[in-house]
Amino acid sequence: MFWYDPTLLILIPGILLALAAQVYMSNTYEKYARKRSLSGLTGYTAARRILDSAGLYHVQIEMIGGELTDHFDPRANVLRLSKGVYESGSVAAIGVAAHECGHAVQYAESYAPMKLRGALVKTTNISSTLSFAIILLGMLFSIPEIAYIGIGFFLVVVFFQLVTLPVEFNASNRAVAILGGGILPQEELDGVKKVLTAAALTYVAAFINAVLQLLRLLALVGGRGRRR
Repeated sequence: MFWYDPTLLILIPGILLALAAQVYMSNTYEKYARKRSLSGLTGYTAARRILDSAGLYHVQIEMIGGELTDHFDPRANVLRLSKGVYESGSVAAIGVAAHECGHAVQYAESYAPMKLRGALVKTTNISSTLSFAIILLGMLFSIPEIAYIGIGFFLVVVFFQLVTLPVEFNASNRAVAILGGGILPQEELDGVKKVLTAAALTYVAAFINAVLQLLRLLALVGGRGRRR
């Protein structure tokens, strides 16, 4: 009476983990977004201070729309901070700004995982688009060999998620080290650590979800292959 794919069960732990990580991240960020830093810094002034101390005077800082859309653009050498981070003097905002500065420093120092992730961006976008189309094509025509080619493309996505982990953790470690060098008192630094740890968990959840999706695709294609 209805179609049921048992391989979808493989994804459930990852979905629950991703939801839990997102809720934890939101709650932690909101908590420390309400706590104003005694340093008197805002996300912008903290970022400018960190970049200048690293000799990155040429890296510009721009305010962009959205919430937590903060990122460093290595192509334009621009640090983009969301309005809630750029203007805010909260512990959370300073922590997020410092984390993004960590990415700018990584790029300036040619940090290997950062360079690798940057080199993989275009390939990953293409692979993500092609993988499911090729897998579907192979399954529709009952040719598992074609489907496995699609899975090969999806492996690039999994690898990208794996490479992202050291990049994000390293940026957070750099942020904590810089802010702990006399910029923030210990109590506020502890808050920054909690915010950045919560953010890091979302990347861990994304990697686990990618691995589970890979296992699901292998089970799906393998099962079809055995039924040929």
